[in-house]
Amino acid sequence: MTTHTVFRFPTRNSFEDIVSSQEEIPIISKHEVLIKVRAVSLNSRDIQIATSNYPAFVKDNPIPCSDAAGDIVAVGDEVRGLAKGDRVVVSFDLAHQYGPQKDFLTCQGGGVDGVLAEYIARPGSSVVKVPTSAPQSYSELASLVCTGVTSWNALYGNIPLKPGQTVLVQGTGGVAMTALVLAKAAGATTIVTSSSDEKLKFVQSLLQPDHCINYKKTPDWASKALELTGGKGVDHIIEIGGIGTIEQSIQAIAPGGIISVIGYLASCGMTQRPDVPLLALLKNCVIRGVLIGPRCMLEDLVTFVDRQRLRFHVEKEYPFTREDILAAYKTVEAGNHVSKICIVIS
Repeated sequence: MTTHTVFRFPTRNSFEDIVSSQEEIPIISKHEVLIKVRAVSLNSRDIQIATSNYPAFVKDNPIPCSDAAGDIVAVGDEVRGLAKGDRVVVSFDLAHQYGPQKDFLTCQGGGVDGVLAEYIARPGSSVVKVPTSAPQSYSELASLVCTGVTSWNALYGNIPLKPGQTVLVQGTGGVAMTALVLAKAAGATTIVTSSSDEKLKFVQSLLQPDHCINYKKTPDWASKALELTGGKGVDHIIEIGGIGTIEQSIQAIAPGGIISVIGYLASCGMTQRPDVPLLALLKNCVIRGVLIGPRCMLEDLVTFVDRQRLRFHVEKEYPFTREDILAAYKTVEAGNHVSKICIVIS
């Protein structure tokens, strides 16, 4: 076999623009490995890229998606520490080894071709080997690339989370649910907010957070979070809403606490926008933007989830066909799922 199936977006006006084609299987250089992709995890970023709404650089005619797990099928002569048959994940940014994100030019599925293909060639330096003892499925491992590293960066990239502290996650999406699992494993008290009692009930039964708050029924959820923490406030907040929720987050945060800004899903009118610098100053808190994270964090995360035997919820897995991939994109866009949507490749 010399060819494989690849999906691309020659134009990016809608999901329907995605095109399947047969291309030559990549030939690896001496510093690369060839990976048989087994699972791809979707993110809201993939929706933005498919519809030309992503704020960063995207190459022409890209292979979409950034999160993949698979098996190494060939290894370049100069690659060390990786072997044929290894189960692996690939870092979101192929050139980002450590430190803060500086640009987006080598990010998969945007600046460079992504992972929605049967085979991908990647630098050995961007690949992380999964321990043979790791209990996670390929879909669970793929979901660690963006949502996992983002969560890890939020909880450990600045002032590390400590046992006994409180973590609040907004919503029931991939980053929120992954952060919830990591926070519980670290011995933190956990709070989940959502506008859906149904989702909160499901998350409560599945992941057992310590507290749940329906922010539609309790618009001043910050006061409830303060009540739940005995007035101390929350130590870490995974901020998904952005400008529409940041004021409540600052009210809920403990002095010296960290608000990790992950998303920008909630809006508010210009006259309602809070004075974030003043509020942060008065609360003496850290408001920190988190853009995924480097390969070294992915390696730490993979080690942690193996040692702690952590499992992650995947709402649904779709087959590797154009029709099913479109359905997967539409499911992510609708936002009615909990945690992750994945595509599996046999």
